[in-house]
Amino acid sequence: MTDTTDTDDTATDESTSERNRAVVLLSGGMDSATAAYEARQRGYEIYALHTSYGQRTEDRELECARRLADELDAADFLRLETDHLSAIGASSLTDDEMAVADADMESDEIPTSYVPFRNANLLAMAVSYAEANDCEAVFIGAHSEDFSGYPDCRPEFFEAFENVVDVGTKPDTEISIEAPFVEHSKTDIAERGVDLAVPYEHTWSCYRENEPACGTCDACAFRLQAFQNIGVRDPIEYAERPSYVDDS
Repeated sequence: MTDTTDTDDTATDESTSERNRAVVLLSGGMDSATAAYEARQRGYEIYALHTSYGQRTEDRELECARRLADELDAADFLRLETDHLSAIGASSLTDDEMAVADADMESDEIPTSYVPFRNANLLAMAVSYAEANDCEAVFIGAHSEDFSGYPDCRPEFFEAFENVVDVGTKPDTEISIEAPFVEHSKTDIAERGVDLAVPYEHTWSCYRENEPACGTCDACAFRLQAFQNIGVRDPIEYAERPSYVDDS
């Protein structure tokens, strides 16, 4: 598993006729968008996989994912509905009876937005898609601030899943699980994305609303903080745009 963004920006050769292929789990959020642009920078042809699992903002996320795939000139865009995750429930992202909490950026508890074992479900589908299309890698945008709250975002999870892939695919199949930001912060992702010219105006992170973003859920707070940390204005619209930077 690759866990670094230290790449040679001159390495990509767009004229290469035999480019490697990668599936990117493209949610429509800033992390997955940056991972997709990172994959392209590394020379991969993009096969975009978007999953709708009953999340509150799935319509906006799908719209963003499709636009990003177009911007990336992806070789393919596949949308899969995984409503079993919504039926299973136990997450404020999929259960209307559970409120999406306001951001608590100091908490080390697993938040109510955690979808039980979601990444294992999504990676399993991505690996199937990758094997069917002779792809060499699967990219996911998980980062270090995720795994403090989401157990299926930890580096050891991705390493273990890569072992599952090795055992569970055809003998001649070689697919790596690439989490390029797994040891990096949201701020690092924003900084890298600006360098890669990621069109963040076509991304969506809010857990609550399709338009405008609320500005106060966990996803909005960490996103706004990342942009505030690098001195760049987040280009999407917010109902509230609090400061999440400690000025002391």
